[in-house]
Amino acid sequence: MAVDDPKKTFYVELKPVNENSVPDAMKVIGRTLADFMRTGREPKEAMTAFRNWLASVAKTAKPVFVGFNATFDWAFVSFYFHQYLGENPFGFGGVDIKSYYMGMTDCTWEDTRSSRIQTEFKGASRHTHNALDDAIEQAEMFRRMMTRAAKT
Repeated sequence: MAVDDPKKTFYVELKPVNENSVPDAMKVIGRTLADFMRTGREPKEAMTAFRNWLASVAKTAKPVFVGFNATFDWAFVSFYFHQYLGENPFGFGGVDIKSYYMGMTDCTWEDTRSSRIQTEFKGASRHTHNALDDAIEQAEMFRRMMTRAAKT
């Protein structure tokens, strides 16, 4: 999703590339690898669609990866871009919302956990563990943080 425009979203599910998974993670999302095998898109097709969406949203600007614990999500996104398209439109980094919050509030790293983020930064979106829902939630949080930081 585009942080500055919540109506600009992208969502795709990928077919698994192997049978490996983390059972507890699969329980959290309430889906199985078989579900994704049936409904997911081939990784190259999905990453091409993602790259094209990024280009349409960013236009002439370079897209910036933003995430709550960006290093975790970025690793997967970067791997898939490089593995299937040979490049990552985001480059080699991004903005980590947890780190941004830590710098903005002078809190400890432990206090950057989502359960400890100040209520004023949390939006109305629910945390469902669906990638699009989570992206919308994180974008709302980051916009609120940027708005607050601009006032100080």
